[in-house]
Formats: sequence, C-alpha cells, structure tokens
Amino acid sequence: MSIAQNLLEIKQSLPENVTLVAVSKTKPVSDILEAYHAGQRVFGENKIQEMAEKQELLPKDIEWHMIGHVQTNKVKYMASFVHLIHGVDSLKLLKEINKQAKKHSRTINCLLQIKIAEEDSKFGMSANDARELLASDTFKNLENINAVGVMGMATFTDDNVQIKSEFSKLKAIFDELRIKHPQFSIISMGMSSDYELAIACGSNMIRVGSNIFGERNYN
Repeated sequence: MSIAQNLLEIKQSLPENVTLVAVSKTKPVSDILEAYHAGQRVFGENKIQEMAEKQELLPKDIEWHMIGHVQTNKVKYMASFVHLIHGVDSLKLLKEINKQAKKHSRTINCLLQIKIAEEDSKFGMSANDARELLASDTFKNLENINAVGVMGMATFTDDNVQIKSEFSKLKAIFDELRIKHPQFSIISMGMSSDYELAIACGSNMIRVGSNIFGERNYN
C-alpha cells in the first residue's frame, strides 16, 4: 500500500468531526509531500528542530503540530509557524510560548497535556494542576496563547480495558474544564494502535504515523 492509499483508507473510516494528524517524525520530506499531494495538510512532529527544517522545505499551507515533549529553550525555533502545540505540561512552558509568540505578533494554540497513563515515562499534569493553571492570574494575562483543549497518551499496553478507562478519564476531564473554559474544543488522543478506541471514547483529534507512513526506522 502506498502512503496515499493508506491515508485514503484511514480518512474514509473517520467520523467527520475527527482531525487526522499525520505523524511524520523521522520521515523524509518526500514522504510528507506524497501525503500532501494526497490531500493531507496537518502534520505532527516530535522534535522542534526537525519540524523547523521540514517547514522551510515544504508548502506553506501545511499546519504543523508539535506533538512531542517541548523543551522551553527550543520554543523560539517554531514560534513563527507552529499551528498547535499538543504537549504543554506547565505554566512555565506556557509563559515561554506566550513570550515567543508575541515576538512574531501571533497567538499560538496549545493543548494541556494531562497524564492519564500509569507509566512514569509519560509527561503531563494532573487534572488538578490543569484546574489551578487555568484559574491562575498568570495564565489569564497570557495574551498570545490560546488554550484550546487537552491531549493525553494511554499506557502502552494490549489491555483495551485499561486504555479505554484512561481515554474515558481524559474525556471526563475535558468535559469538566470546558464548563469554565468554553473555548476548549479539542481532545487529542489516540495513535496508530488505539485511535478507533480513542474516537469511541470521545477523541476528535488523532495522531497517526506508522499506519500512514509504514514502520519507523530508529537507526
């Protein structure tokens, strides 16, 4: 199957309200172009410098999403073009994004990364951290960021019951936060292995890589 065929197959299976982020990390520009010519416009990367290099070479109507863990000192490399930052896990990071967005006279959309997995390796804040952050005066004074929803990663396991419970937890947190923050519209959860379950649990943005581009080469 080609990249274009893979894309078509996945898109045909998605409900209309679900946005597909094609995860192009480690993939060459030629692969991204193939997906682009098949109609895909939203791409996700997990390393800021790699994303910035690709952005230079690729069509300017691509929406770039930063889906990996964000180091504060690297925000400046993507502030001029990034469309959505999925992995915002602290007020300190939001302040830096705000500062860099201001330099480019932009407002940058952000998702709060909530830790729903049991694994220690996953980043993210607790629901309570998110509540406190959103209620803080510091947050309210950040004029160049727009918090538009939440992102989460389930535990890496074959246990669908556990994954479903973690996804449902994120949906419940989203529903609660949205009462006070009606601008919240995005729940980013679900990857190649579990996106169908994520959608069933309320996700409206999925991050899919290997099902589109094939397995990754980490050598």
